[in-house]
Amino acid sequence: MNLSELGKWLQVIEPNALILSGGNDIGEYLTRDETERCLLRWAEAKKIPVLGICRGMQMMAVWGDGKLVKKEGHVRSRHKLVVATQKDEWPSEVNSYHNFVLKSCPDSFEVVAQSEDGSIEAIKHIKLPWEGWMWHPEREATYSVQDLNRVKRLFIGQ
Repeated sequence: MNLSELGKWLQVIEPNALILSGGNDIGEYLTRDETERCLLRWAEAKKIPVLGICRGMQMMAVWGDGKLVKKEGHVRSRHKLVVATQKDEWPSEVNSYHNFVLKSCPDSFEVVAQSEDGSIEAIKHIKLPWEGWMWHPEREATYSVQDLNRVKRLFIGQ
């Protein structure tokens, strides 16, 4: 599917939310990168919720002019979360499967959680209903109540 077809497809199906999944590193598959940039432009124009998981969060950050850096010790590991504000509910510990982290948070986002080593683990868009998480909730044996509640709030307002 080319990007023109993607735009037509989005107009037909009119999704009311998007999830950008984890997977390959950015730059590894240029068609995927451009498809996700197109999806983010569309989501921005429609002001729909977006959840970026791992690579999805990285793509949101890169889309917002953020930069990534290589990071050791974040593949097949676990991290305790340090939360920016106590008003939000977050898991206390999360899994980690990524090779890259955000060098800094893009201006249009705020950092909401970091790992103990200071790496950015979660971001939230300042104006749009968008969140990015560097962990994979789908890889846990049991979904965390905090992740489930955040998804509900983001996608259905509960």
